[in-house]
Amino acid sequence: MSTPIVQLRGVTRSYGSPPTVALNGVDLTIEEGEMLAIVGPSGSGKSTMLNIIGSLDRASAGSTEIAGNDVMRMSDNELSALRAFTIGFVFQQFHLSDGVTALDNVATGLLYTGMPPRERRRRAAVALERVGLGDRLHHHPRQLSGGERQRVAIARAVVGEPKLLLADEPTGSLDTKSGAGVMQILGELHDAGTTVVVITHDQGVATGMPRRVHISDGEIVADEREVAA
Repeated sequence: MSTPIVQLRGVTRSYGSPPTVALNGVDLTIEEGEMLAIVGPSGSGKSTMLNIIGSLDRASAGSTEIAGNDVMRMSDNELSALRAFTIGFVFQQFHLSDGVTALDNVATGLLYTGMPPRERRRRAAVALERVGLGDRLHHHPRQLSGGERQRVAIARAVVGEPKLLLADEPTGSLDTKSGAGVMQILGELHDAGTTVVVITHDQGVATGMPRRVHISDGEIVADEREVAA
């Protein structure tokens, strides 16, 4: 039996004193190749869960395993390597550099892999082609629509071919048509074998996903899966 790509057991995350509990005893297993939404309102704990799954933060209690790695036992350098080679991130606000082209924005996704610059740019071009922006390689972000900028961000997230893609409100800044296009790309990446986790408050986005994990007040309150016909 394969090792889950994400395994949270009794994960609690609290902040401050007296403590504010953002996650409370969460158990979650995500198998490699799954596509799911973690859905809940603002303040529900879903962003904290994203940070835990993405190894951007550590749990206060419980265990976190990502791609078979015990996050609690890893050094900061080891966590950086895990993120560089295993996890891709897509954020609502794109986080693109205005002063450089789409090609070079995507190439920065390989900056910490030790890959030579020429090879980074070659792979960036392939990733942009993959998201339908082969004719926008040398455009700057200000020359692109919101949907195109989000596709650049997705290309940057997947240029290193990560096993796990985390998308935080990927349609939140987009119109309906552009948002649908982004979700189609994420679906295609899933079909190609990438594990895709979408964090969203949008029930419309969540409804179209094969699995929906609902979180409220730091706890998972429902875990729904589509039943094959």
